[in-house]
Amino acid sequence: MLQQTRVETVVPYFERFLRQLPDVASLAEAPEEQVLALWSGLGYYRRARMLHAAAKTVAGQLGGQLPQEPEQLRRLQGIGAYTAGAMASIAFGKRAALVDGNVARVLSRLFALEHDVKSADGIAAVWAVAEGLMSVVDGPPGDWNQALMELGATVCTPGEPHCGECPISAGCQGRALGIAARLPRASPKTKPLRRRRVALVVASAEHVVLARRRKEGLFGGLWEPPGAEGDDPGPLAAQLGVAARRIRPVGRVVHVLSHRRLEIQVSMAPIGRRRRGWPSGPDYDAIELVRIDELLSRPQATLGRKILAVAGVAPLAKAERPGLPSKPK
Repeated sequence: MLQQTRVETVVPYFERFLRQLPDVASLAEAPEEQVLALWSGLGYYRRARMLHAAAKTVAGQLGGQLPQEPEQLRRLQGIGAYTAGAMASIAFGKRAALVDGNVARVLSRLFALEHDVKSADGIAAVWAVAEGLMSVVDGPPGDWNQALMELGATVCTPGEPHCGECPISAGCQGRALGIAARLPRASPKTKPLRRRRVALVVASAEHVVLARRRKEGLFGGLWEPPGAEGDDPGPLAAQLGVAARRIRPVGRVVHVLSHRRLEIQVSMAPIGRRRRGWPSGPDYDAIELVRIDELLSRPQATLGRKILAVAGVAPLAKAERPGLPSKPK
């Protein structure tokens, strides 16, 4: 959960996740829909699917026991070099290095590494330094790795580092050369591509129409108000059996992802004559009428929740957020 997500955001999700799925066996046995619902709002949902797949492998093929060596851990879905190093060193005391963004920054400054840390050569250079240091660490490897990460998170921060507070500043080559603040070097981020979409919230006081994204696409397996590319909600309304005259615009949502800027024009329409079902189309594999009081049991991306909130359908009150108690009745 902490990959690509801030600690303060993760804590309530983590606590709720463990309350419902406290061990590998319960996670392996859980339906994917439940796992995604518990993850809803954290983003990068592929992480949740890979965690689920890894739990199934551990429970079904490894006797319920996690491997301890980083090479073995990396055979599990979703576990890369950093995660394997963290698990092996912190959980099992193995002499395994790790590199995350904080560690890359500390080591780049400490050794004045001029490589682009987002390039293959730069990543390899930082890992080589981390592994070399691990070979001479005196003490628990997990403590060393956590100290490096904490140093980067709290002292050797992006932009101007707090060198006066750093316990190793005397040996920092980047500081001695006056280039610490400019390190690590990284290629500039690409500007997110702009995409315009429409979303149609078809709802009554008790129900709302939700569509489930196909697994292979963006937000795969998650439920949301039906949407489509472009600016015209007419074709979408026709697909859902809604008369064009009953559509009314209610607002706009902007949602920025790492490589995309989604601009969604949100419209509403009342639920018309009850249907036995709706055609799913290229983006969705299911479209259903869902009770509003059951919305939180469906896995949804933050984007879908934003659209519902703009339409005034079950806006997320503070008490409904993960890990917080419900309002007293």
